[in-house]
Amino acid sequence: MKITIQACAAGAALCISGCGGDQEPVAPQSKPAAVDKSVSMPSPLDAWLGQWNGPEGTFLSISKLGAGYGVTIQSLDGPSKYVGRAAQDHIEFERKGKTESIRATDGQATGMKWLADKKTCLTIQVGEGFCRD
Repeated sequence: MKITIQACAAGAALCISGCGGDQEPVAPQSKPAAVDKSVSMPSPLDAWLGQWNGPEGTFLSISKLGAGYGVTIQSLDGPSKYVGRAAQDHIEFERKGKTESIRATDGQATGMKWLADKKTCLTIQVGEGFCRD
């Protein structure tokens, strides 16, 4: 089969004439890739994962637990475990029928003299704080 210049010119003219402003757009032949909705973006709160130390062997440990967080608080009375959930800029959990919040603070905000000079801390309430540095 021989392709002539005239056939190429006719094909080009057909392509160009299809680009007029009155034409409806042509749908693409292939479907776009489906978006996987099961993959979620990591939360800024994920930076809190791991152990945060308090005075006298106390600590706060935060782990991923499904879409939420596992919260372990080691106090002088022993460990307690809770299920936490992201709530904007903090993690909430239920303790003794009360909603508690874990918030980013510095050592001064913990209200604990042992942590006063620390910069990277988490505080549940004044007198209950844990730091990393």
